[in-house]
Amino acid sequence: METHLADFVRNTRDGREAEEILRKCVHCGFCTATCPTYQLLGDELDGPRGRIYLIKQVLEGVKPTARTQLHLDRCLGCRACETTCPSGVHFSRLLDIGRVLVDERVPRHGVDGLMRSTLREVLPRPALFGAAMKLGQLMRPLLPTILKEKVPVPTMVGAGVPVAPTGAERRMLLLTGCAQPSMRPDINLAAKRVLARLGIHLFETSQAGCCGAVRLHLNDAAGARENVRRNIDAWWPHIDAGAEAIVATASACGVQLKDYDHLMQDDRAYAAKAAHIASLARYVVEVVLQEKEALLALLEKSTPDLPTEARQKIAFQSPCTLQHGLKLRGGVEDILTAAGYDLTSVADGHLCCGSAGTYAVLQPELSMKLRQNKLDALLAGRPAGIASANIGCIVHLQGGTSLPVKHWIEWLDERLAV
Repeated sequence: METHLADFVRNTRDGREAEEILRKCVHCGFCTATCPTYQLLGDELDGPRGRIYLIKQVLEGVKPTARTQLHLDRCLGCRACETTCPSGVHFSRLLDIGRVLVDERVPRHGVDGLMRSTLREVLPRPALFGAAMKLGQLMRPLLPTILKEKVPVPTMVGAGVPVAPTGAERRMLLLTGCAQPSMRPDINLAAKRVLARLGIHLFETSQAGCCGAVRLHLNDAAGARENVRRNIDAWWPHIDAGAEAIVATASACGVQLKDYDHLMQDDRAYAAKAAHIASLARYVVEVVLQEKEALLALLEKSTPDLPTEARQKIAFQSPCTLQHGLKLRGGVEDILTAAGYDLTSVADGHLCCGSAGTYAVLQPELSMKLRQNKLDALLAGRPAGIASANIGCIVHLQGGTSLPVKHWIEWLDERLAV
């Protein structure tokens, strides 16, 4: 795609990166076939190709409008278009650049501005978000439906079960996360138990916090970098002491960790450390797959070899961050199948469920339509439950069904505990 950047951005890092991305686009339109919002709305400007044109215009000096902002806001950032694109257009990076430029020229006011600033300041702070979540759980019966769905019923956190292997020499850091410990604390505990059985001590440090994704995708790159610096400072002594990896149990956080090198490339004090952190970053399925032989031996002892008709049926929802962001397809499914679950067929598995970080709060109408479409596909095979790989998707889907929606590591932990 031919482009002529305006003077204000031409010689900046963002400008050079945007131009490189734009020049890869050949206008083919394959991306529209897998774009959830284009399928719902049928508007070219609500598909990747249209949004690319909008961002290109801004980069070339055309003044954006509130309508420009709306079309970019409606993008889920699911990256299905990147998986589909034959030219390798890195649309998500272009979107991050475009959104910042548009927001600088089209200030947000009123409810929209207040909601975004509240999400940006509350979500990344585990203590503050945790307190808000506890209050919400106490008041849950009084909350309107749309908020009630975002406040999970408190669960009994597993206790008395060893979560560290005796005398284990292998140690890995756990990214605790900002929302997950308050919303679904059993996920990280299940991950610790599974890895303990595989001889790995998964531990966390209280000095670390949000991975930075929340602030970054709400156009606060400076705040995201502060999150990254804090995490690097918290983790570095443990890395020096021999921690093998930094493990995320939320696939969205896994994507962010692996992108630390790009986010911090201009920070002289932290660029090299950020690149090393990115090289150590693992989504939990990557760790489990590396120990697959040991896992299969454990499963052979705990899981009977049942005929297909007797195996518990569950549906797996593959989050966009897992399949399009991390490019990890098939691994979770293989593990669940090996654990004795019968995975049902799910139509249009590449499409987003509508959670997309804060999207479900900021774009509720589109989010609910996408959730219903996803639940229709997941429930078509009449499963006994649903597995996912990301906290946002789990809470979002659970709000629309009475079936249990759990992290796949919890389903695996249940099998190993038999």
